[in-house]
Amino acid sequence: MDKEIILKIVADNHLIAVAIAIAIAVILSYTLRKFLTKFIANRSDSLNIDPTRYNFMKNASTALIIGAALAFTFYAIPSLRSIGTTLFAGAGIAAAAIAFASQQALSNIIGGVFLVIFRPFRVGDIIHVAANSGEVEDITLRHTVIKSFENRRIIIPNAVMSNETIVNSSIKEEKMCRFIEFGISYDSSVDLAKKIIREEAIKHPEYLDGRTPEEKNKGNATPRIAMTSHGDFAITLRTYFWCGGPIKAMNAHWDLLESVKKRFDAEGIEIPFPYRTIVYKNDIDGTSKKET
Repeated sequence: MDKEIILKIVADNHLIAVAIAIAIAVILSYTLRKFLTKFIANRSDSLNIDPTRYNFMKNASTALIIGAALAFTFYAIPSLRSIGTTLFAGAGIAAAAIAFASQQALSNIIGGVFLVIFRPFRVGDIIHVAANSGEVEDITLRHTVIKSFENRRIIIPNAVMSNETIVNSSIKEEKMCRFIEFGISYDSSVDLAKKIIREEAIKHPEYLDGRTPEEKNKGNATPRIAMTSHGDFAITLRTYFWCGGPIKAMNAHWDLLESVKKRFDAEGIEIPFPYRTIVYKNDIDGTSKKET
């Protein structure tokens, strides 16, 4: 048999092997991701499994499988094998160049690994980071995906997430205290204003009694309402509103602003606004004039 025909058959066999390897890698990657997605969705609640590390594993599995397929490709084809040997011989210089060029990408990958290991937040947590708030939807090799309350996706590099201060509203428990402040005029009755705010807060369906057992035994009022400041034109009353989570707290905050405003209007509690007095020093007729 002619030598060229033999080489062609061998090359064709190598190409078939590479094509099979790539097909297997794609199918395996797709199947594994689909299985992990279904497993995380079905088992997270019932088995109390933290989905964060499994989501990261799911994202990393694709890179590992594709890397293995590329390694097999270099090994299966003799011409590529020689190229791979040459590349390996110059790995020192190549590694330095690649490390310099992909410094940010590597820092994001390392940051993602640290996020999964130390878990300052988990998939599903409500967090605030870098002036952004929302629910952690995914942690990939390079970035963290946050779903905002406007249903938009915020993509933040893992290196940034590792260096930023993160406010996590879900890391220990969902229950939280929301500060809701109201301003009343100095002429209004503080006791009546507190009574109205307390009644409206207790009526809200999301309200929880946040008192400790000791506070309950002492008969402390709930919710706590404190006078926090004497402003230029208003007294500020702060309500410590406890509820079952950050989203519930946000909705309750808006509801109370409306319901308390209506009660204030009905019962004569003034919500003040700044007054400005303009004084004309030299009036046309030579007299001082004031306008309010």
